[in-house]
Amino acid sequence: MRLTHDYAVPVEVRQLEHFVAVAEELSFTRAARRLSYVQSALSVSIRALERDLGVRLFDRTTHGVALTDAGEALLPSARHTLASVEQTRDLAAALKGVLRGTLRIGIMQSFAYLDVPALLGRFHREHPHVEIEMRPSPGGSEALVQELKRGGTDIAFVSLTEDPVGLSVTQLAVEELYLVGTPELVPPRRTRVQLDGLSEVPFVDFPTGWGVRTTVDLAFAAAGLTRRVPVEVADVGTLLQLVRAGLGLALLPRSLLGNDDELEVRRLASPMTWRVVMALPHGRPIRATASAFAELVTEPGGSRRR
Repeated sequence: MRLTHDYAVPVEVRQLEHFVAVAEELSFTRAARRLSYVQSALSVSIRALERDLGVRLFDRTTHGVALTDAGEALLPSARHTLASVEQTRDLAAALKGVLRGTLRIGIMQSFAYLDVPALLGRFHREHPHVEIEMRPSPGGSEALVQELKRGGTDIAFVSLTEDPVGLSVTQLAVEELYLVGTPELVPPRRTRVQLDGLSEVPFVDFPTGWGVRTTVDLAFAAAGLTRRVPVEVADVGTLLQLVRAGLGLALLPRSLLGNDDELEVRRLASPMTWRVVMALPHGRPIRATASAFAELVTEPGGSRRR
């Protein structure tokens, strides 16, 4: 399929797909792997696009790839064009009574409110022609939100304190955070724990950008307090192991603790809440695969764990 821009330059849809992949990965190697494409052919495609448009889209150096000003200007339009093409393909398939295409899901590492494997299994049975891609992110919810806004995913399950501009969110659950640690480190079981008594104790926490970390950092900042976080880890299981080993306290929802009986749990005097949502893009076409999956998620009682 060829498209004609305002300046009457014909552009292949595949060229735009190649351009967006390189722009998002900032690497021809990673983009070729993502597209299951030969790297040399990808380079040829990008050079042809640059020649057709009469501008350089990427600066290529020995240290990597960077978008030029022209590349930055083209990227939003390219994403919008590709989304429109996908929507047209979705519509054509729907007219035939078949859902096709790809469902790209961004998902945080752990949350207990949805039985995601069961949902995906049901979705696959109902729509066997849809390819499902799961994309977790070590950068946490913040990185997942940015990926969804960029168009790298179609739907995301994230933890948010506020609803970002450009996304439509459906709240799935809100859970209280508890102070967790070994008996030697947690305060005595008398009254609820005050935040100002925690400013000097060490914490084990997730990196900046993770939903729990954002919630806790905002709560301490609102109280005019700081805290020590000498240990950061981007994995729930490892974090719990480090807390059990006595390296510090943590603030976590009970759903991440499971049936752990080695750790003491205390409530806070000023409760913090962890909010989990399903997010879809707002202001650009939503792919039919994402809409169909969102319907399963919001179906009453069908997907919630008990």
